[in-house]
Amino acid sequence: MDPEKPRHIAFNQTYDDEKPHAIDELEEIGEREGYVLNDVSLVHDRGLKTTADGQTILIPQPSDSPNDPLNWSSFRKHLILIIISCTALLPDYGSGTGAVTLTPQGAEWHMDPNVVNHSQVGNVFMLGVGGPIVVALAAYFGRYPVLFWFILLALATAIWCAAAQSFESFMAARILNGLFSTVAQGGGLMFIKDMFFFHEHARKINIWSGFIILSPYLGPLFAAFITTTQIWQWAFGVYAIETGLCLIAIILFVDETYYDRNNRQLELCPNGPRWQRMLGIQQMQTNYMKNSFKDAVMRPLVIICKPVVILACIYYMLTFAWVVGINTTLSIMLGPIYGFQAKQIGFFYFTPIVAAILGEITGHWLHDLIANVSAQRNGGRLEAEARLWACWVSLPFMVSGLVLMGFALEREYHYMLSALGWGLYVFGTMIVTVAVNSYVLDGYPEASGEVAAWVNFGRILGGFIVSYFMVEWAEKQGTIRQFGTMSGIVGAAFFIALGLQVWGKRMRIWAGPAVFKTA
Repeated sequence: MDPEKPRHIAFNQTYDDEKPHAIDELEEIGEREGYVLNDVSLVHDRGLKTTADGQTILIPQPSDSPNDPLNWSSFRKHLILIIISCTALLPDYGSGTGAVTLTPQGAEWHMDPNVVNHSQVGNVFMLGVGGPIVVALAAYFGRYPVLFWFILLALATAIWCAAAQSFESFMAARILNGLFSTVAQGGGLMFIKDMFFFHEHARKINIWSGFIILSPYLGPLFAAFITTTQIWQWAFGVYAIETGLCLIAIILFVDETYYDRNNRQLELCPNGPRWQRMLGIQQMQTNYMKNSFKDAVMRPLVIICKPVVILACIYYMLTFAWVVGINTTLSIMLGPIYGFQAKQIGFFYFTPIVAAILGEITGHWLHDLIANVSAQRNGGRLEAEARLWACWVSLPFMVSGLVLMGFALEREYHYMLSALGWGLYVFGTMIVTVAVNSYVLDGYPEASGEVAAWVNFGRILGGFIVSYFMVEWAEKQGTIRQFGTMSGIVGAAFFIALGLQVWGKRMRIWAGPAVFKTA
């Protein structure tokens, strides 16, 4: 007997047991039993919509309305994706900028730079806290108005950072800026899910994640060059300008991307002025989002109680925490070891930027290759856990990078070896970021914003914790033991990913889907 035949029959039987409009529930069935993308016979039997070449089933099935974001032009969707990705670059960019300005700020305010660093810590913490807040508000008010209002407030607080005359004022601005600037970082996956089909997700997440991974290095890079010739306030002035440009792009080109094709609800008036959707007026007048405020607030809490989500977040936290820790403290280490000044430290940040770009280029093909091979080996079904095979690829890069960096810093090897170690680690984290986000999205597609917010919270929490003791740890034990321990934690965390590959599907079935009023 053809080994694929029973799976095909089981798939059809699942449909027979579903509601009459089960044709729109390919996503729900894929969540439970694996996504089927290339079954041509299913296309003919069920009249499913496919890509132009007829080879790939579209999940979810788009409606016939031109106002469905899945039906928007490729140019429009990718323009919004780039705007969301650029906006997602802002929070870590601003955080990295603050890491470079600690010394001149301490000199101006006659304070220890370690005390000034409290503003940095507060900013980093709010980058994580902001994500669940963003997605809860988006479920109540709509995606577009939350994006607009948060970035408007992020611009105001960025200007405040540049204009602050005292440490207390600056710290308040930094904390608030962390909360508001994280909107596209903590909630960006919502827009990707709204506009793109399942088979496109990994590549679009790769683009969005690439901007996020690049951001903590671009901030210090530009800030280091700016502070060598200008006062430190100009570093935040440039950050405010960048935030303003993103706000202008959001006003001109973005629209409400949420569209509920399952409930057959009335659409937002396509001829209505877009500014009303931007401000949230139209969504509130039409009760478009359907969630009560309690429903919206409970969504992030419901999804974090799913075992695979919390385990994925813990894995990512233990893997990614060292990115933030290294980035916020490396400038302190490089000066005494290599005699680097601000400009040399700025040049050093080219290494992780190049590594992140290489990771993004590699991921453009790697994640789809893994998905295709896994589906072929599983009778045509792609299960969410297959996304985690990419973690096997990233592990040797991350472990070897951390070990090399530890030896290079303690034994004062040539700075190029330190840079190589840093680059290897960043390359690996770029691959892991896409894998984890793709996994939780495939596992809970109805909770795209919530899972992304918690993954982001995990990485920020880890970085927030380790940045407190990174320098003191290196001084007490040396970077060989320090980075060796870090690599050991990364290696141990891999067993969480391995456990999810083995038992993740069973845990998802046991916990059940997240039953929300809106996807």
